Amino acid sequence: MESDEIELKFRVSDPAAFHSLLAELGFHLDTPRTFESNTLYDTPERTLREQRQILRIRQYGSRWIVTHKRQPEGDFTPSRYKVRIETESAVEDGPSLSRIFQQLGLVPVFRYEKFRTEWSDPALANGHLVMDETAIGTFAELEGPPEWIDRTLERLSIDPAACLTHSYGKLFLEWKEQTGSPAEHFTFEEIAAKTTA
Repeated sequence: MESDEIELKFRVSDPAAFHSLLAELGFHLDTPRTFESNTLYDTPERTLREQRQILRIRQYGSRWIVTHKRQPEGDFTPSRYKVRIETESAVEDGPSLSRIFQQLGLVPVFRYEKFRTEWSDPALANGHLVMDETAIGTFAELEGPPEWIDRTLERLSIDPAACLTHSYGKLFLEWKEQTGSPAEHFTFEEIAAKTTA
């Protein structure tokens, strides 16, 4: 299925308090805290990255999902929201799909992990909020129409100026620059090992 992805991220300093606030505001818990592992694929020359595309296989709990993301076509004017064209589908066997990608010349180039909790807003069918616990902090993402994102930020008392449009890969690279970490992948085990080494 192909769709427009419009989203904003922001940091969450107190996940427990944030969880309680969402419940108070009437958000519906769709998926309890679930481990998620992602692998990005590209050509050895990083052709997809140069074209600002991603190809990803995700394991989310017991489910496997393949996703392709690209920039909008035509005269797209950048906004303060992150906007991508997303095409994704559930797949039965993620490891087999990975082998197919590699037999076609693609290689796994980056792995990242998180624990994700998902909520929906009963007031809007396509208003979606997730909280992602990563090895470098907790972030929330709002995905939906811009007016819903703005209204939800206000309800959550989040300053729009504090929001981010970075991917988790970009956040990881910024963290590496700030800390000098030699970690190559955004995984709990690798970051813990490189931080304590």
